[in-house]
Amino acid sequence: MDRLKSMLWLCGWIFTVAFKANAGVPESLPLRTTAIPDTTESVPHVQLNIETDASLIAELRSKVAKIPDVSLQSSMLSLPGAEGFWVGDGIPLANPQAIVGGREFAHLHPDGSLHASLPPELAKEAVKNNWATFHPWSSKRLGWEGFVMIYTPSTQTEVDVVYALVVSSFNYVTGKEINAQSLSGKKSVKRSPN
Repeated sequence: MDRLKSMLWLCGWIFTVAFKANAGVPESLPLRTTAIPDTTESVPHVQLNIETDASLIAELRSKVAKIPDVSLQSSMLSLPGAEGFWVGDGIPLANPQAIVGGREFAHLHPDGSLHASLPPELAKEAVKNNWATFHPWSSKRLGWEGFVMIYTPSTQTEVDVVYALVVSSFNYVTGKEINAQSLSGKKSVKRSPN
């Protein structure tokens, strides 16, 4: 079992490096400087005392709806009113263990927060830089090591970063290499050779 966990960690790290570069996530996630919401420590896992901007949430939803091979449907996993982001039928899954149910790789809560399965190393970085918190069940099931709540975006810049994290989640689950910035018409981040 330890060897399997080590192999999964290594695969997750490789996927993280590849998908961060290809999804348009900056090489290092910037530190989120707006207030970090409190969350429950149990299920349902929700934010507490958060003010939202409906236009920013609508923009994030609109961007996600344009990701190829993604459909927006009622969530089969979350509270009423949540919208699931589903991988299209017939699209192979590279990491099916990261999907919580059906083909739903993430879902958007009415308050603008999301639950998503990120590559485990990217999830750790998102938590460290105040973009997310681990779901209470993230350590309870093999494959859920990157399952996080991404906080509600409160600025345009935050919408862009959260969207890139959603694209990274899609890429991680499917093995695709979609770039968020090319989908949104923004310039890609230039990277220095390693």
